[in-house]
Amino acid sequence: MPKKIGLISFLVVCSLWSMPKAAQAQALIPHTLQLDAEKLEKQGLSLAQEAAQLGQFQQFELALPRARLASQLAPKNDKVWFLLGGLHLQSKKFDEAIAALKKAQSLNPKNADALFAIGSANFQQQKYPAAIASYQAGLKIKPNDPEGLFDLGNAYYMTGRLPDAIAQYNKAVSNDPKFWPAINNTGLIQYEQGDVQSAIKQWQTAVSLDKQAAEPLLALAVALYTKGDRQQGLAMGEQALRIDQRYGDLDFLKQNLWGDRLLSDTKKFLELPRIQAALQQGGSPLNSNQPPAQ
Repeated sequence: MPKKIGLISFLVVCSLWSMPKAAQAQALIPHTLQLDAEKLEKQGLSLAQEAAQLGQFQQFELALPRARLASQLAPKNDKVWFLLGGLHLQSKKFDEAIAALKKAQSLNPKNADALFAIGSANFQQQKYPAAIASYQAGLKIKPNDPEGLFDLGNAYYMTGRLPDAIAQYNKAVSNDPKFWPAINNTGLIQYEQGDVQSAIKQWQTAVSLDKQAAEPLLALAVALYTKGDRQQGLAMGEQALRIDQRYGDLDFLKQNLWGDRLLSDTKKFLELPRIQAALQQGGSPLNSNQPPAQ
Protein backbone atom coordinates (compact mmCIF):
# COMPACT_ATOMS: atom_id res chain seq x y z
CA MET A 1 0.00 0.00 0.00
CA PRO A 2 1.24 3.55 -0.66
CA LYS A 3 2.65 5.27 2.38
CA LYS A 4 0.83 8.42 3.40
CA ILE A 5 2.82 11.61 3.64
CA GLY A 6 2.39 13.86 6.66
CA LEU A 7 -0.36 16.47 6.77
CA ILE A 8 0.68 19.96 5.78
CA SER A 9 -0.49 22.46 8.34
CA PHE A 10 -1.34 25.25 5.96
CA LEU A 11 -3.78 23.06 4.04
CA VAL A 12 -6.04 22.80 7.04
CA VAL A 13 -8.72 25.49 6.86
CA CYS A 14 -9.13 26.57 10.48
CA SER A 15 -12.37 27.94 11.82
CA LEU A 16 -11.95 30.46 14.62
CA TRP A 17 -15.05 30.74 16.73
CA SER A 18 -16.01 33.80 18.78
CA MET A 19 -16.90 33.17 22.39
CA PRO A 20 -20.62 33.62 23.18
CA LYS A 21 -21.68 36.22 25.72
CA ALA A 22 -22.65 34.86 29.08
CA ALA A 23 -26.31 33.75 29.48
CA GLN A 24 -27.12 34.80 25.88
CA ALA A 25 -27.62 32.59 22.85
CA GLN A 26 -25.56 33.67 19.83
CA ALA A 27 -24.83 32.25 16.41
CA LEU A 28 -21.21 31.12 16.01
CA ILE A 29 -19.41 32.95 13.25
CA PRO A 30 -16.61 30.97 11.54
CA HIS A 31 -13.51 32.84 10.47
CA THR A 32 -11.71 31.07 7.61
CA LEU A 33 -7.96 31.32 7.41
CA GLN A 34 -6.93 32.95 4.15
CA LEU A 35 -4.54 30.68 2.28
CA ASP A 36 -1.53 32.19 0.51
CA ALA A 37 -1.73 30.94 -3.08
CA GLU A 38 1.91 31.76 -3.77
CA LYS A 39 3.09 29.76 -0.76
CA LEU A 40 0.84 26.86 -1.70
CA GLU A 41 2.27 26.75 -5.20
CA LYS A 42 5.81 26.92 -3.85
CA GLN A 43 5.06 23.99 -1.57
CA GLY A 44 3.54 22.13 -4.50
CA LEU A 45 6.66 22.61 -6.60
CA SER A 46 8.79 21.40 -3.71
CA LEU A 47 6.66 18.26 -3.44
CA ALA A 48 6.91 17.77 -7.20
CA GLN A 49 10.69 17.88 -6.94
CA GLU A 50 10.60 15.24 -4.20
CA ALA A 51 8.28 13.10 -6.33
CA ALA A 52 10.59 13.40 -9.32
CA GLN A 53 13.58 12.30 -7.26
CA LEU A 54 11.65 9.33 -5.87
CA GLY A 55 10.47 8.43 -9.36
CA GLN A 56 14.06 8.27 -10.57
CA PHE A 57 14.58 5.44 -8.09
CA GLN A 58 11.25 3.85 -9.11
CA GLN A 59 9.77 4.45 -5.67
CA PHE A 60 6.37 5.12 -7.18
CA GLU A 61 4.35 4.36 -4.04
CA LEU A 62 6.11 7.29 -2.36
CA ALA A 63 6.28 9.52 -5.42
CA LEU A 64 2.64 9.38 -6.54
CA PRO A 65 1.00 10.83 -3.38
CA ARG A 66 3.43 13.75 -3.49
CA ALA A 67 2.79 14.35 -7.18
CA ARG A 68 -0.99 14.22 -6.68
CA LEU A 69 -0.81 16.77 -3.89
CA ALA A 70 1.56 18.91 -5.94
CA SER A 71 -1.00 19.01 -8.75
CA GLN A 72 -3.59 20.31 -6.27
CA LEU A 73 -1.26 22.95 -4.88
CA ALA A 74 0.04 24.07 -8.28
CA PRO A 75 -2.89 23.24 -10.58
CA LYS A 76 -1.81 25.62 -13.35
CA ASN A 77 1.71 24.26 -13.69
CA ASP A 78 1.90 21.96 -16.71
CA LYS A 79 5.21 20.45 -15.57
CA VAL A 80 3.59 19.17 -12.37
CA TRP A 81 0.78 17.51 -14.32
CA PHE A 82 3.34 16.08 -16.74
CA LEU A 83 5.27 14.61 -13.82
CA LEU A 84 2.09 13.09 -12.38
CA GLY A 85 1.20 11.61 -15.75
CA GLY A 86 4.69 10.21 -16.17
CA LEU A 87 4.59 8.52 -12.77
CA HIS A 88 1.20 6.96 -13.56
CA LEU A 89 2.61 5.80 -16.89
CA GLN A 90 5.60 4.19 -15.19
CA SER A 91 3.15 2.47 -12.82
CA LYS A 92 1.08 1.19 -15.78
CA LYS A 93 -1.95 3.20 -14.66
CA PHE A 94 -2.78 4.24 -18.18
CA ASP A 95 -6.14 5.98 -17.74
CA GLU A 96 -4.79 8.14 -14.91
CA ALA A 97 -1.65 8.83 -16.94
CA ILE A 98 -3.56 10.00 -20.00
CA ALA A 99 -5.85 12.23 -17.92
CA ALA A 100 -2.92 13.97 -16.24
CA LEU A 101 -0.94 14.27 -19.47
CA LYS A 102 -3.93 15.76 -21.30
CA LYS A 103 -4.21 18.31 -18.50
CA ALA A 104 -0.53 19.17 -18.93
CA GLN A 105 -0.99 19.55 -22.67
CA SER A 106 -4.07 21.74 -22.25
CA LEU A 107 -2.11 24.06 -19.96
CA ASN A 108 0.79 24.18 -22.40
CA PRO A 109 -0.23 23.28 -25.98
CA LYS A 110 3.43 23.40 -27.01
CA ASN A 111 4.35 20.56 -24.64
CA ALA A 112 5.25 17.94 -27.22
CA ASP A 113 6.59 15.59 -24.55
CA ALA A 114 3.09 15.26 -23.09
CA LEU A 115 1.81 14.16 -26.49
CA PHE A 116 4.65 11.67 -26.84
CA ALA A 117 3.84 10.27 -23.40
CA ILE A 118 0.15 9.94 -24.30
CA GLY A 119 1.31 8.05 -27.37
CA SER A 120 3.35 5.74 -25.15
CA ALA A 121 0.34 5.05 -22.92
CA ASN A 122 -1.71 4.11 -25.98
CA PHE A 123 1.12 2.05 -27.46
CA GLN A 124 1.49 0.01 -24.29
CA GLN A 125 -2.22 -0.74 -24.45
CA GLN A 126 -1.80 -1.83 -28.09
CA LYS A 127 -3.96 1.09 -29.24
CA TYR A 128 -1.63 1.74 -32.14
CA PRO A 129 -3.75 4.12 -34.28
CA ALA A 130 -4.25 6.35 -31.24
CA ALA A 131 -0.53 6.14 -30.48
CA ILE A 132 0.33 7.13 -34.05
CA ALA A 133 -1.97 10.15 -33.84
CA SER A 134 -0.36 11.32 -30.59
CA TYR A 135 3.18 10.83 -31.88
CA GLN A 136 2.36 12.70 -35.08
CA ALA A 137 0.85 15.58 -33.08
CA GLY A 138 3.96 15.77 -30.93
CA LEU A 139 6.23 15.75 -33.98
CA LYS A 140 4.36 18.72 -35.43
CA ILE A 141 5.72 20.64 -32.43
CA LYS A 142 9.14 18.94 -32.25
CA PRO A 143 9.71 17.54 -35.74
CA ASN A 144 13.34 16.55 -35.14
CA ASP A 145 12.91 14.74 -31.84
CA PRO A 146 14.77 11.39 -32.22
CA GLU A 147 12.76 9.57 -29.56
CA GLY A 148 9.46 10.81 -30.95
CA LEU A 149 10.48 9.70 -34.45
CA PHE A 150 11.60 6.33 -33.08
CA ASP A 151 8.34 5.81 -31.18
CA LEU A 152 6.31 6.66 -34.27
CA GLY A 153 8.42 4.17 -36.21
CA ASN A 154 7.63 1.48 -33.64
CA ALA A 155 3.90 2.21 -33.92
CA TYR A 156 4.12 1.91 -37.70
CA TYR A 157 6.05 -1.34 -37.24
CA MET A 158 3.30 -2.79 -35.06
CA THR A 159 0.65 -1.93 -37.66
CA GLY A 160 2.64 -3.55 -40.48
CA ARG A 161 3.65 -0.28 -42.12
CA LEU A 162 7.27 -1.40 -42.44
CA PRO A 163 8.54 1.12 -45.05
CA ASP A 164 7.06 3.94 -42.96
CA ALA A 165 8.70 2.49 -39.84
CA ILE A 166 12.13 2.39 -41.48
CA ALA A 167 11.64 5.95 -42.77
CA GLN A 168 11.02 7.18 -39.21
CA TYR A 169 14.02 5.24 -37.88
CA ASN A 170 16.20 6.82 -40.57
CA LYS A 171 14.92 10.29 -39.62
CA ALA A 172 15.75 9.58 -35.97
CA VAL A 173 19.31 8.59 -36.87
CA SER A 174 19.74 11.58 -39.20
CA ASN A 175 18.91 13.83 -36.24
CA ASP A 176 21.05 11.84 -33.81
CA PRO A 177 23.66 9.61 -35.50
CA LYS A 178 24.35 7.86 -32.18
CA PHE A 179 20.72 6.87 -31.61
CA TRP A 180 21.36 3.14 -31.85
CA PRO A 181 17.82 1.88 -30.93
CA ALA A 182 16.55 3.11 -34.32
CA ILE A 183 19.44 1.37 -36.08
CA ASN A 184 18.73 -1.79 -34.07
CA ASN A 185 15.03 -1.83 -35.01
CA THR A 186 15.81 -1.31 -38.68
CA GLY A 187 17.82 -4.53 -38.35
CA LEU A 188 14.84 -6.26 -36.75
CA ILE A 189 12.67 -5.47 -39.76
CA GLN A 190 15.35 -6.46 -42.27
CA TYR A 191 15.87 -9.82 -40.56
CA GLU A 192 12.15 -10.59 -40.73
CA GLN A 193 12.20 -9.68 -44.43
CA GLY A 194 15.00 -12.17 -45.02
CA ASP A 195 17.72 -9.57 -45.59
CA VAL A 196 20.05 -11.08 -43.00
CA GLN A 197 23.23 -9.42 -44.24
CA SER A 198 21.73 -5.92 -44.05
CA ALA A 199 20.41 -6.70 -40.56
CA ILE A 200 23.88 -7.83 -39.47
CA LYS A 201 25.34 -4.53 -40.72
CA GLN A 202 22.74 -2.56 -38.75
CA TRP A 203 23.50 -4.46 -35.55
CA GLN A 204 27.24 -4.12 -36.05
CA THR A 205 26.76 -0.37 -36.35
CA ALA A 206 24.57 -0.27 -33.22
CA VAL A 207 27.14 -2.25 -31.21
CA SER A 208 29.93 0.05 -32.39
CA LEU A 209 27.97 3.02 -31.03
CA ASP A 210 27.36 1.45 -27.60
CA LYS A 211 29.51 -1.45 -26.43
CA GLN A 212 27.08 -2.07 -23.54
CA ALA A 213 23.96 -2.35 -25.72
CA ALA A 214 22.94 -5.95 -25.07
CA GLU A 215 20.05 -6.07 -27.54
CA PRO A 216 21.88 -5.52 -30.84
CA LEU A 217 24.76 -7.62 -29.54
CA LEU A 218 22.50 -10.61 -28.90
CA ALA A 219 20.69 -10.13 -32.22
CA LEU A 220 24.04 -10.03 -33.98
CA ALA A 221 25.17 -13.15 -32.11
CA VAL A 222 22.06 -15.07 -33.18
CA ALA A 223 22.37 -13.93 -36.79
CA LEU A 224 26.05 -14.85 -37.02
CA TYR A 225 25.53 -18.24 -35.36
CA THR A 226 22.59 -19.07 -37.60
CA LYS A 227 24.59 -18.01 -40.64
CA GLY A 228 27.38 -20.41 -39.69
CA ASP A 229 29.85 -18.25 -37.75
CA ARG A 230 29.25 -20.27 -34.61
CA GLN A 231 32.25 -19.44 -32.43
CA GLN A 232 31.88 -15.69 -32.84
CA GLY A 233 28.13 -15.97 -32.35
CA LEU A 234 28.51 -17.90 -29.11
CA ALA A 235 31.12 -15.48 -27.76
CA MET A 236 28.93 -12.48 -28.54
CA GLY A 237 25.88 -14.18 -27.05
CA GLU A 238 27.70 -14.85 -23.78
CA GLN A 239 28.87 -11.23 -23.71
CA ALA A 240 25.35 -9.90 -24.32
CA LEU A 241 23.88 -11.98 -21.49
CA ARG A 242 26.65 -10.84 -19.14
CA ILE A 243 25.58 -7.27 -19.87
CA ASP A 244 21.84 -7.86 -19.40
CA GLN A 245 20.30 -11.20 -18.44
CA ARG A 246 16.81 -10.07 -19.43
CA TYR A 247 17.65 -10.73 -23.07
CA GLY A 248 17.65 -14.43 -22.26
CA ASP A 249 13.86 -14.18 -21.91
CA LEU A 250 11.90 -14.72 -25.14
CA ASP A 251 8.87 -12.86 -23.77
CA PHE A 252 11.07 -9.87 -23.01
CA LEU A 253 12.47 -9.97 -26.55
CA LYS A 254 8.95 -10.07 -27.99
CA GLN A 255 8.05 -6.99 -25.93
CA ASN A 256 11.06 -5.33 -27.53
CA LEU A 257 9.55 -6.00 -30.99
CA TRP A 258 11.61 -9.02 -32.02
CA GLY A 259 9.78 -10.75 -34.87
CA ASP A 260 8.84 -14.39 -35.28
CA ARG A 261 11.80 -15.37 -37.45
CA LEU A 262 14.36 -13.87 -35.11
CA LEU A 263 12.58 -15.26 -32.06
CA SER A 264 12.60 -18.74 -33.57
CA ASP A 265 16.35 -18.56 -34.25
CA THR A 266 16.96 -17.04 -30.82
CA LYS A 267 15.06 -19.84 -29.08
CA LYS A 268 17.41 -22.39 -30.63
CA PHE A 269 20.40 -20.24 -29.75
CA LEU A 270 19.37 -19.84 -26.11
CA GLU A 271 19.02 -23.61 -25.76
CA LEU A 272 22.69 -24.21 -26.66
CA PRO A 273 24.74 -25.57 -23.73
CA ARG A 274 27.18 -22.63 -23.62
CA ILE A 275 24.36 -20.10 -23.65
CA GLN A 276 22.38 -22.06 -21.05
CA ALA A 277 25.51 -22.04 -18.89
CA ALA A 278 25.76 -18.26 -19.29
CA LEU A 279 22.11 -17.90 -18.29
CA GLN A 280 22.50 -20.10 -15.23
CA GLN A 281 25.64 -18.24 -14.23
CA GLY A 282 23.62 -15.05 -14.11
CA GLY A 283 20.68 -16.67 -12.32
CA SER A 284 18.19 -15.88 -15.08
CA PRO A 285 16.28 -18.94 -16.38
CA LEU A 286 15.03 -19.06 -19.94
CA ASN A 287 11.63 -17.38 -20.32
CA SER A 288 11.64 -15.90 -16.82
CA ASN A 289 8.90 -13.31 -16.39
CA GLN A 290 10.77 -10.06 -15.98
CA PRO A 291 9.53 -6.54 -16.70
CA PRO A 292 10.57 -4.74 -19.89
CA ALA A 293 13.20 -2.06 -19.84
CA GLN A 294 12.04 1.44 -18.85
